Amino acid sequence: MTELSVSEIQIVPVKALNGLVGFASAVINNQFYVGNIAIYSAPSSKEGFRLVFPNKKLTSGRFVDCFHPISKDAGVLVTEAIVNSYKELMENFNDVS
Repeated sequence: MTELSVSEIQIVPVKALNGLVGFASAVINNQFYVGNIAIYSAPSSKEGFRLVFPNKKLTSGRFVDCFHPISKDAGVLVTEAIVNSYKELMENFNDVS
């Protein structure tokens, strides 16, 4: 796999609802911006969280993916980067409280 970089991660926490705990945006390889990545808690996963990538609902009711990793390695790298940023933000928030 070509080296993949995830940078400029921004996290917006939300009041937890049905597992949704926040939204993220990131820049991929300093060339591609992706936003509206939902962060859900997932106690059964190794990281404790899962990402849901943006999609669009068509008038037919069908959903079409707007963006998502197409390889497992890319998915793991993006997930780890965003989840680590989310955890760091929450730790800093809890330290201030």
